[in-house]
Amino acid sequence: MGVEGCCNKKVMEEEALVKKITGLAAAIGELPSLSPSPAVNALFTELVTSCIPASTVDVDALGPEAQEMRARLIRLCADAEGHLEAHYSDLLAAHDNPLDHLTLFPYFNKDYIKLSQLEHGLLRHVPGPAPARVAFLGSGPLPLSSLVLAARHLPDASFDNYDISGEANGRASRLVRNDADAGALMARTADVADVRTELAGYDVVFLAALVGTAAEEKARLVEHLGRHMAPGAALVVRSPHGARGFLYPWVVDPEEIRRGGFEVLTVHHPEDEVINSVIIARKAAAPAAVAADGDVPVNNGGMPAQCAVAVSRPCLGCACELGTRAHQKMKEMAMEEMEA
Repeated sequence: MGVEGCCNKKVMEEEALVKKITGLAAAIGELPSLSPSPAVNALFTELVTSCIPASTVDVDALGPEAQEMRARLIRLCADAEGHLEAHYSDLLAAHDNPLDHLTLFPYFNKDYIKLSQLEHGLLRHVPGPAPARVAFLGSGPLPLSSLVLAARHLPDASFDNYDISGEANGRASRLVRNDADAGALMARTADVADVRTELAGYDVVFLAALVGTAAEEKARLVEHLGRHMAPGAALVVRSPHGARGFLYPWVVDPEEIRRGGFEVLTVHHPEDEVINSVIIARKAAAPAAVAADGDVPVNNGGMPAQCAVAVSRPCLGCACELGTRAHQKMKEMAMEEMEA
């Protein structure tokens, strides 16, 4: 097949994908509710399955009509994810010891376990001491990322979970209500844009994919973090890539991270069912130099090469700590999975 034939095939595949996504978006928009149900689950499963395979589609280059569809679909996905997490948070909270039953969440193993393992693996390649203080921005009603990272990867670190929704934080707090030690994991209700002095105390800050639903808003948040995080602290940004940009907002351009005052260390695009790409950056001591695109390691699927930078450990006087019982519960679950 010649170059022209390859180009035509690529265009046809992209058009077919956009047409399919448009139809699914219309069907989802007609649902009477986005709360978990057979109809909701089926449509979103088909949507995610359609977006996961590698694709050459550039969601930022779509025409106006497709961009409007994508914007509507991203809002629907965000609402549906909120309903899903609230539903399972309530389901878990009905148990005497919710931390014993986290695997009830259908995406716990294939998404949260794998994503947390990926992020920790990327951070581990940054030389320096293990992080002592971690902030997760956009934790939601079911803060599985913090629970998994704390229990399986960073057991000696303390975590602060931030979410703008007091209702979401109330649900998250109920998950540790019967654990005296884990009860110290008190979610903080705040708009990320209003969190300032506290940011200087974290070794690592995670920015969830749904924090900031537009490119301009996300860029302002990154700039805000760049102003207030400590020099040398690490920033972990979750972002979609390729067709997965139909599911989450703002396909992150590393250049935006640099403009926010960070040095971009690596960009990783998973090739499995993990939806989010991961960008690891470090708060620069001085304005970050603009590097050529080829200077940033971009990884597709495999684990990155080691990055020759260090992460400092600024101190925070007061932070939420995930207690020993939460750690133990998760460790027991990990051992059970290995034995199985």
